[in-house]
Amino acid sequence: MRRLFLTGLVVIVLLSSCKDKSARLPFLQMEAVEKVVDGKTVTDTVFRKIPAFKLLNQDSMVVTENDFDGTIYVADFFFTSCPTICPTMHRNLLKVYQKFKGNPEVKFASHTIDVKYDTPSRMKAYADKLGIRGTQWEYLWGTRDEIYALAERNYLVSAQENKNAPGGFVHQGYLMLIDKEKRIRGAYDGTLDHEVEQLMKDMEILLRTH
Repeated sequence: MRRLFLTGLVVIVLLSSCKDKSARLPFLQMEAVEKVVDGKTVTDTVFRKIPAFKLLNQDSMVVTENDFDGTIYVADFFFTSCPTICPTMHRNLLKVYQKFKGNPEVKFASHTIDVKYDTPSRMKAYADKLGIRGTQWEYLWGTRDEIYALAERNYLVSAQENKNAPGGFVHQGYLMLIDKEKRIRGAYDGTLDHEVEQLMKDMEILLRTH
């Protein structure tokens, strides 16, 4: 298992059998929920899901969680003027996109953390530069509160404004793998080639088993 440096509490549940440890992927986030059964309060464990959201994409079209129904997808947080890790992250993510390009069961969601500068039109130009067409790879814009809540509370990726940091932001370069039920199934350092290779392998596993 890769070492994860993510925000929040991460609970790993392995579903692999002893005979084939590649057959299933872990779930990376769980929570305890109390419910009443036969008049008694019991605690059950459930897998947390990415919640409802409403953002704009690079074409200024509304995108919600429903646009990812029936797909696995890779989510990340970036900004177009990032002078540090983002160019490497998205060069690597472009390799993943090209591998699964045209597959209706695979999507990508890149959220800008620079909501003042990265308007949908600016992200459209960014996507065009990478050769991205259509809606398989969504570049998503929302309010500061919406984006930061999604990053830290739901995708478990740290993202903060910091005027002393290069580009004015500090954020992690994780690529998060989400299954068709909108549960986190993997986290990969998008700046490392071997992690990105593992992401592609795990996406194939998820497509076969989910």
